[in-house]
Order: sequence, then C-alpha cells, then structure tokens
Amino acid sequence: MEEKQTRLNKYLSEAGYCSRREADRLIDAGRVTINGTVPELGTKVGDNDVVEVDGKSITERKADFVYLAFNKPVGIVCTTDTRVEKDNIIDFIKYPKRIFPIGRLDKPSEGLIFLTDDGDIVNKILRASNNHEKEYIVTVDKPISQTFIKRMAGGIYLENLDKTTKKCTVRKIDSQTFSIILTQGLNRQIRRMCEYLTYEVTSLKRVRIMNIKLDVPIGEYREFTAEELKTLNMLLEDSDKDYSETTPAKKVHKINRRKPN
Repeated sequence: MEEKQTRLNKYLSEAGYCSRREADRLIDAGRVTINGTVPELGTKVGDNDVVEVDGKSITERKADFVYLAFNKPVGIVCTTDTRVEKDNIIDFIKYPKRIFPIGRLDKPSEGLIFLTDDGDIVNKILRASNNHEKEYIVTVDKPISQTFIKRMAGGIYLENLDKTTKKCTVRKIDSQTFSIILTQGLNRQIRRMCEYLTYEVTSLKRVRIMNIKLDVPIGEYREFTAEELKTLNMLLEDSDKDYSETTPAKKVHKINRRKPN
C-alpha cells in the first residue's frame, strides 16, 4: 500500500501547530526539519517521518480544538513570535495550550479577534476573508461629513497598496464616530481610507467577525458556542471542516493583567 504523503505546511496546520501561512514562514526560516534535515517549501511528509520545529517533535492531529473570541486591548500585537515582541497576544492571554490568532488587528486597535489551535479553520477564514463581513466602530479627529460617508462607502484608491477598496456599508453614529462593515482585509485599510480623506483615526474597535459579535470585556476571552461554530462552518461551507457538538456554552475568562514595570 502506498504511504500517504502530506505537504509539510498542511501537516503542521492539521497538527494544530500553526496556520499554513505561518508554517511556510517557519520552513523558509529553516526552523522545521524532517528526519533531521531542513526541507524546502512544498516538501511532503509521510506517516513515518519525524517532523520537528525548533528541535521539538510535532504530534499528530488533535481530536478537540480550541476556538476563542478575544477582546484585544490597544497595545497588544497579534503575533505568535514571543521572542521578538514582548507585548504579544500569546503572552498576554497565557492560554494553557498552544494557540494562534486568525488574521490580525493592528497594535493601536482593539476589539474582536479569534484564536485557535485548528490550522484548517485559520486557512479557511483567511482564504474567505474577502467574502465575509467584519464590522468596526471608528472615531476620527474631526466632524464627519456626508461626503466622507459616501466616499468611504463607495471605494477609495489606496496608492501605497495600488488597490481600490471594495464598496462597503458605512453608517454615521455621531459627529465623529461611524460604523463600517468590510468584506476585505487590506493592511491598515480603514486608517488608510480615512487618511486619504484627511481624517485621522483616534480609536478603532472591531465588534464583529462574520456571525460572532464582541461581547466580552476588554482583555478577556470566551470559547465559541456550539451554535456559533455550526453557523461559522456553514458560512465556510466550501470546506470540509467538521465542528464539535460538545463545544461549551459561552464562558468568559478573566485575565490577570500584568502590572506595569
């Protein structure tokens, strides 16, 4: 019988170690070995191969995965590289299992971000990020005009990225605050859009990703409910990801915040 072969980045993802994108970075950096040898991108592994990251063996795919909705504070960086960034999301949460964020929320921003140890769902959400809604509440430095609302909603050409933003839903909340629902995730998109229109963002909070709303205090997290995970997978129905019927109901976890140095 022919041995099953899996691409190395997919193997690391299915083992719950990291996303495929992060796996590619680890492989490119030479931090991954197969049977003691540093492989190339695209290498496949079999059931009998020993895969290690930074000298530590990677186990087989897990049966139960963690799915968290976290309210990220301003100043926390969405990276798993704890060696480089001291204010990283992993050290802040101190979750007992290895988890990683799905996507990013920049350092000056706050609000909802997902964390998980399920590499498959990371790939599916990121791959589908241009088709699913993310909602933000944004405050700017001066009164908002109707022209501003129309321009933001209609699409803006971002020269630095050489891209025009997709049409989106924008609603004025008060004189300097608006909500915006995006279906794409360009780098610093909202801030760049506002800058183009001569506005400066003074606060930015993500309050919803797809079907899951921000409903925990800042700096705290909870598990997805079974119903949330079921709906999320329906929205990602092109994938074959299963969900667990035993996912617990909402449980908010308070984090012991670090004291200032």
